[in-house]
Amino acid sequence: MTKTALITGITGQDGSYLAEHLLALGYRVVGMTRRSSTVTIERIEHIVDRLELIQGDLLDQNSLAYALREVEPDEVYNLAAQSFVPTSWNQPVLTGEFTALGVTRLLEAVRQVDPTIRFYQASSSEMFGKVAEVPQRELTRLHPRSPYGVAKVYGHWITLNYRESYDLFAVSGILFNHESPRRGLEFVTRKVTDAVARIKLGLATELRLGNLKSQRDWGFAGDYVRAMHLMLQRDDPSDYVIATGETHSVEELCGVAFSHVGLDWQKYVRVDEALVRPAEVDLLVGDASRARAELGWSPTVDFTGLVHMMVEADLARVEEAIRHGKAKVPVVHGV
Repeated sequence: MTKTALITGITGQDGSYLAEHLLALGYRVVGMTRRSSTVTIERIEHIVDRLELIQGDLLDQNSLAYALREVEPDEVYNLAAQSFVPTSWNQPVLTGEFTALGVTRLLEAVRQVDPTIRFYQASSSEMFGKVAEVPQRELTRLHPRSPYGVAKVYGHWITLNYRESYDLFAVSGILFNHESPRRGLEFVTRKVTDAVARIKLGLATELRLGNLKSQRDWGFAGDYVRAMHLMLQRDDPSDYVIATGETHSVEELCGVAFSHVGLDWQKYVRVDEALVRPAEVDLLVGDASRARAELGWSPTVDFTGLVHMMVEADLARVEEAIRHGKAKVPVVHGV
């Protein structure tokens, strides 16, 4: 029988890749979107005719229960959140409502409507924050360093609590940074690759960044959604770290991205102290050995390949904008 999956946050980066993957596996895929006068479907526009969309809101318990009754999913993937870390300092309460309590509302809806539904929660490496060990594993102590990280810790633990208290098949994927050409422009990887494209094509002259020494474990989002699905196919529920096991600095990111178009990053990148986080997370790198052994998962795109992929996509996008007269005028003081 055809399985049905309900994805919250389907219009985001991960939601779009997960929807593609599940459709390829023969799933009926339903995406939950918030009520809005304009729903942004740019990332799923190429597959929207193969999807079903239903309205629902992580702030509203009744809408979640309604969506579950209407869709009758076998699997629920909770990818919706306020996921931009810097914004979480400006909007800490809203971040908590979506990213923490929203998980509880959805789990409670699953428990009440159909406790046989398998539930995936998108946890984050930001939960480790001020890391207790390197690399970080499933049992590494959590010490978040942002309201976003704190909210993700709550979502992670409430998922475990519902699993243990109500015998739900509820799991968390502790995903380290995963990027793609569909990443939002506010994230550092896209900020860099978009700037590279604009500088190369004469639309910008510099790129302002915060902590260049900050190190992350960056992988390809298309690889990581495969792990989400694999977690829900296990006989027993368990949480997994999903990561490449390699770490790279923002400085390295700039070097790979700019050199791909023949530019020296040091001529264009400027450090802006205003962009440094109030409480910085300096080093995140994951140990995904359990996922490799038990899920049979491994990444297929390496760091250099990922950065090149993103630069090429941004070059094509900016060139297309120039052809249609939609590119912005040159930026003198930053990107």
